[in-house]
Parts: sequence; C-alpha cells; structure tokens
Amino acid sequence: MKRIFILLLSLAIIGCKTQDITRTVKEDKNQLIITFGSCNKQFKENKLWDEVLAYKPKVWIWGGDNIYSDTDDMTKMKADYDEQLHQTGYPELIKQTQVLGTWDDHDYGVNDGGEEFTKKDESQQLFLDFLGVSIDDVRRNQKGVYHSEIIETKEGSIKIIVLDTRYFRTELTPSKESKKRYQPNAYGEGTILGEPQWSWLKQELNSSKADFNIVISSIQFLSNKHGFETWGNFPHEVDKLKNLITSSKAKRVLLLSGDRHISEFSKTKIDGLDYPLIDFTSSGMTHSYSNFSSEENPFRVGKVISTKSFGLLKINMETKTITMQMIGDDNVLQQELVQKY
Repeated sequence: MKRIFILLLSLAIIGCKTQDITRTVKEDKNQLIITFGSCNKQFKENKLWDEVLAYKPKVWIWGGDNIYSDTDDMTKMKADYDEQLHQTGYPELIKQTQVLGTWDDHDYGVNDGGEEFTKKDESQQLFLDFLGVSIDDVRRNQKGVYHSEIIETKEGSIKIIVLDTRYFRTELTPSKESKKRYQPNAYGEGTILGEPQWSWLKQELNSSKADFNIVISSIQFLSNKHGFETWGNFPHEVDKLKNLITSSKAKRVLLLSGDRHISEFSKTKIDGLDYPLIDFTSSGMTHSYSNFSSEENPFRVGKVISTKSFGLLKINMETKTITMQMIGDDNVLQQELVQKY
C-alpha cells in the first residue's frame, strides 16, 4: 500500500511538472525574437512575463502606458515606476533582454495628453530612468523620447525606430458624434510628431541600410474609424509618413502600436511600395477591453483579440519573413499573421 502511495505521489509530481510544458518554447536559431506590449498597470499582476521570458527575446519593446500614473506629481510618478521595476517577473526580463520603448498618455502624465503638459520634461527624465538610459545619452537633452537602435545579426540587421507621439502632439478635435471622442482635424492642421522629430525620422529612414525597419508608435496608425486617439485624427500626418516610407526606400517597414486594450492586425497597400504596410497592435498586458463587441477598421486582417496578450515577432533573416503572433497566458497563440517580404 505504501509503495502504491509513493508511486501515485510521484506521478502527481510529474504531472504538475508537465503542466509547465505550455510555457516552454522551442528555440529556432534561424529566427530572431522580438517581443512587445503595452497597457500595463504596475499595481496589477502581470501574468505574461513568464511567457515573454520563455521566448528568450533579443529585445523587449514597451509600446506605451508602461505604468498608469496620470499625475503632475513627479514624486508619485517615480514611485509608480519603482513599483513596476519590482513587478514579479520584470526584474528577470531586464537582466536577460535589451529593453527599449516609448511612452503613451498614462505614463506621460495625463490622459490623451500632448504638448500642453507642463511637466513633460520632468516626466521624460523619469521615463528614461525607468528604461535605464545612461546620463550621457542624447535623449537626456533632446525634447521627446524618440530613439533608434540597430540590431545586428550574421544574416543582416534590424533597425528599431521608436517614435514619441506625445511630446509634440497638438490639440485634438472633439467629435460631434456622441459615441466617439475625437474626429479628424482639418487637413493640414496640427501635428503628432513635430518638426524636430519629423526631420529626425526622415534621416533615420533615408539612411537606413537595415533589412527590416520596425517603427514603434504608441497609437494606431492605420485603424482610424474608432473615434479615439489615432494617427487618423491628423490625416495629413498619415499621408506624410506613407510618403516618407515610400520615398526613403527603406526595406520592409513594419509598424507596431498599442493603446487600445485590444490586439489586431491592420494592413494596406501603398502606391510605390512593393510590400504591404502592416500595423500590428498589441494591447493590453494587465487589462483588456473584455466586453468588446465590434468596431470599424477598414484595414483589419483577421479578428480583434480582446483578452490580455503581448506581441511576438519571429524574424527569419534568411527567408525575409516575419511571423507575427499574439500570445496570451499559458503561451496560448491567439492569432498569427505571416508576412514574407
């Protein structure tokens, strides 16, 4: 009887271990892994860090709303960042992975905020502290947190271009429709990036020799009908970026975005571009738009994912293919889009 009990106990222990198999990821040496996510409340449990870590990503990219700290009290904001730095799982990520990112409104300091925020310079320094940016980095003295990094591999390179959609963004136009918050500005009115950042971005794309160019925008670029914050509220800025991507001849530009508490793929064809432009939205990590029912997006590919997730990019430099995945808790694959360039 005792032997049977020990055997059953051993099988139970083995059974418990096999439950973790869903969190184990088979490594493919031909693929470079990049993970990203947004909308992370530092005071809520984030159950996705172990899944992120399992993929052993080369880079983790914050897509904005990395904490929720709508305040002009910088002491409070620092405390909120400190809480996130100690969130279970995140210290391990910092140790193992290069961390890049931008901010959105809730870590900027004010909901839907833009250039008018009076504490944006102080907030910028706290954000850079959070990312562990050195004191002599150019971002410590420039206006805005925009930045680029080049990831080199034996097979080629990937340029990551991080945009700041907050520091320079001008006034939004309130919507006349009751179910929408904003409507597009008159064409030519206002800016998202501001002239200094536009000049920088033009140089970054025109000079890029990278095999892939990944552009990070905290707000969606293609989806433009929902009435919340989107590049579509500045239609001339949308055209400006499309024209810049085309004229620069930068290779394989992919857009990543967050903000919406839903995840989706948007895709369009641009005249003069020999590949489709994709906007991969991944949001959110600790909370999501769980009661989502419907929303117009003329560029959507697939369906809307309204449960918590993070974004995963598997980049095959040899075949010039990106496999884009939305990953949920327990390593559940929620949706996938494969683009061969």
